Amino acid sequence: MAMEAPPRLRKPIPAFPQTRRFAAFRIGLTPFHHRPRSPVPQLRRTALRAPTIFRSAVSEAKEIAVTEGLPEPPVRIVAFVGEGSVSPLNLAPWQEVMLHTAKRLKWVDEGYEMLVFTDSVCQSDDDNAQTSMRRELSRADILVNVAVTNEVSVMWIEGNSKSVQNIICFDSSHRLENKLGGSYVEIERKVNFFDKIVGFSGSNESVEVVRTVSEAWDRHNSDDIRFCLLVIINAYIRPVPILKNLRSKGLSTLNCMVKNCGPQIINCLLDPNCRKALQCLNQCSPVDQVCNYRCIASYESPNLEAFSLCVLQKNNCLELDAKIPEKPYVPPMVKFQGKDLCHEAAEDLFVGCLGTLNWSWRVVAGQNPAYDQFPCQYQLFYRGKAKGSFWYEPVFQVKTLEGKMVWRRRKYRVKRAKIPGTFSFSVLDNGVVSNEFWTIVDVSDDLSWGLFHYSGAARAAGQSYTGAVLVSPDGAYPNDMKRRRLVLALEKCGIKDWELYTVDNCSCVDPPLGIPEGASLHSVIKVQDKKWASV
Repeated sequence: MAMEAPPRLRKPIPAFPQTRRFAAFRIGLTPFHHRPRSPVPQLRRTALRAPTIFRSAVSEAKEIAVTEGLPEPPVRIVAFVGEGSVSPLNLAPWQEVMLHTAKRLKWVDEGYEMLVFTDSVCQSDDDNAQTSMRRELSRADILVNVAVTNEVSVMWIEGNSKSVQNIICFDSSHRLENKLGGSYVEIERKVNFFDKIVGFSGSNESVEVVRTVSEAWDRHNSDDIRFCLLVIINAYIRPVPILKNLRSKGLSTLNCMVKNCGPQIINCLLDPNCRKALQCLNQCSPVDQVCNYRCIASYESPNLEAFSLCVLQKNNCLELDAKIPEKPYVPPMVKFQGKDLCHEAAEDLFVGCLGTLNWSWRVVAGQNPAYDQFPCQYQLFYRGKAKGSFWYEPVFQVKTLEGKMVWRRRKYRVKRAKIPGTFSFSVLDNGVVSNEFWTIVDVSDDLSWGLFHYSGAARAAGQSYTGAVLVSPDGAYPNDMKRRRLVLALEKCGIKDWELYTVDNCSCVDPPLGIPEGASLHSVIKVQDKKWASV
């Protein structure tokens, strides 16, 4: 794979290799965030569906609920984790990771309820605790076993989980069986869950669910752990709205493309780079944003941009839609250097060290595994010539399929939102419009570091996403004296420090920086600290 995993915020863990693949909620196209986001469709049919019998049951239950005006029942998940077990997410305890996942599921739907227990409860002599656990399992829609290897725990789970229709096991005893939609999944155990399917009584669609869950889990990040559960909920329990774009529209998509975008299709197929990009995209999983990005980065061309602009943005041939996520709500900082934050000062904080340095900020680390891990990320914020105009231009490196390191640059229009410290971003990137809501979570008084949160969507690409970036003037992590304040800022975003990826800022030669002639910088904040001038 051309793009190797970046280290996370803490020191890399050799025992757990990490990849940057990200399971996104979309079909056949990929938007690129404030660094790479250029969606193009896959010209093949892809779907993640439950077996027919379960699809029918889900549809019937939904129709009954709508007809009778009844609220949908909660989706109940029970998770057992091995006592004292450690995850590959920067050695964070599995119990902490799964508890955090339970919180993040609530951002998608308040009706998703996940209870997390260590397997010590299975070994307990407390009759009340045992009775309580059996009751929870009898009501559970999904059981997740993570790093459960104790023989007593295994026997207890085996004996008390037979009624659960969906069971998934990761890094656990081989005796614990996996089940989807009431059908057992027989696998050849190598390293992890679903490494090789050797027998399965369900449909081809169920096999696709199995593979999707397995690939997502193996990426070892908090977004994909949540995605695993959402895929199973969507397939076997009830539809998950943010996953609706996984389903192809079939013939109507092809008719729309041929009717409205014939010249763009022909030009793309005649252009070697554009043609290679489509061929490359067809080999990617429809839920793998990084794979799709590598195709775009390697074969980006004007014809590919025109193709995307026509098929997706202008005609929405894939009939996709996405909204900017409302959760988590992240409040902006309210004071800087002891004064109430105003709109002008907030813009100045984005401008950062530009003027003293050739850039505003460099990205130290980020949370989103698809968008925040590219090497050598420079941020350029500045005021434009037109009154009230404000711009953001990220400059970043990517590694192509041929192994070449190339620079990329995008340009965002930035507008003030109602509350100082919040902004609306928009960009036409490789033919598709992306809109984002940014929040200045915190910036140190000496501009030695800052934390920015974003939520975004590319409607025509059917994509929504969230993330955050930690920035500093030199791309170095803040010193330990400021760590407590950073942790508090991350908590405001609902992010744990073990979720962050550390950006590789080691080989950043000749970045294509610079801002337009006539642009202006700071308005009310003076940047007096010159210590970064030697960076």
